[in-house]
Amino acid sequence: MSDQPITRRDVIRAGLSSAAAGVALMARPQFVFSAESVEEELVPFLDTPRAAPNRLDWETLDSWLTPQDQVFNVQHYGTPEVEIESYQLSIDGLVDQPRTLSLEDIKARPREERLMTLECSGNGASPGFMDAVYNSRWVGTPLAPLLKSCGLQSGAKEVVFFGHDTKEETLRPDTKNELTVEVPFGRSLSLEDALNLPAILAYERNGEPIEHRNGAPVRLIVPGWYGVANVKWLKRIEVRDRRYMGRYMGRDYVTVRGEKQGGEVVFVESSVTRMNLKSIIARVTRLETVDGKIPLKAYGAVWHTDSRRIKGVEVQLDGGDWQSAVLDAEPRAEHSWIFFSIDLGLVEPGKHTLVSRAIDTNGHVQPTAEDDEIALKKTYWEAYQQWPRDVELEA
Repeated sequence: MSDQPITRRDVIRAGLSSAAAGVALMARPQFVFSAESVEEELVPFLDTPRAAPNRLDWETLDSWLTPQDQVFNVQHYGTPEVEIESYQLSIDGLVDQPRTLSLEDIKARPREERLMTLECSGNGASPGFMDAVYNSRWVGTPLAPLLKSCGLQSGAKEVVFFGHDTKEETLRPDTKNELTVEVPFGRSLSLEDALNLPAILAYERNGEPIEHRNGAPVRLIVPGWYGVANVKWLKRIEVRDRRYMGRYMGRDYVTVRGEKQGGEVVFVESSVTRMNLKSIIARVTRLETVDGKIPLKAYGAVWHTDSRRIKGVEVQLDGGDWQSAVLDAEPRAEHSWIFFSIDLGLVEPGKHTLVSRAIDTNGHVQPTAEDDEIALKKTYWEAYQQWPRDVELEA
């Protein structure tokens, strides 16, 4: 990456000459950081490389809704072939009226949209990895009325969502009881969550059919929950009377966190479900040098399982006092990120470190990597710690 500052005008000009131009010119509103101006120059970060393909590029982000070429994708059992023309979704288990629905059947049902930021639960777990998150307008049919229409039986406690993707899994390896079976990818919701969360069976993203790599033709969307809960290539929904303990429910995507209790650390395991409070400085900009100092601004995004619970964001420069950032008044949605900005004033040339922290309405502050909440966590998932960013300013 060039060491020369890049103006926003340069970014836009370059973008319009690329394949991304079609996304940038979509006939729908495009939102940028509201306080940003074309006179500002982008200051590249020193701590991370530019985003890989199909990852969010924070430094050139110019839309509140993420374009398709910056949408991440994770699959654990490969990418299955699913025929759209013959697609069927079955609903069975503890229901009075099992059903099989085609894609057209699903589209014929009541149609609703969900604005939602979807984050990989491992996003931020390793240095330089903070681009597996995106914001979308999903369209589909609500889950709860569909389940109720099947006649839920007494004793039903859990709803399991299976994808078309499958893989062999070995249980009790290296023992006389070792067992290898081919299983579908699955995740579950309690019946209470399935009936009360604003989940939908989605078939569109940002006005277009969902792309195959992102779960077409139908995927589960659970606003406010980490990406793993949003099962792609949906094939079957089963209502059960007991816990589902597939690999990615009972063994992987389980957070192991130490809690201090009575002078000792006790480790507790919990399933990866709702997203945590998190903020990130997305980009830093500057203006022309004034009397040997540089006017500096920072922009970022903050999200939570429910963005109405976000109280504010503060930014710290070089370990100094925390300063309040300005949250954009719009666009806003219950489960989508909020953009923020801050004017850091005149700053000396040289290397600098910036970091943001979010605060919720209960007073909880986004932790640092050294806080017990993060430091005593032994697993990869739920990496919502503060993320310092390094830049260098030339006079």
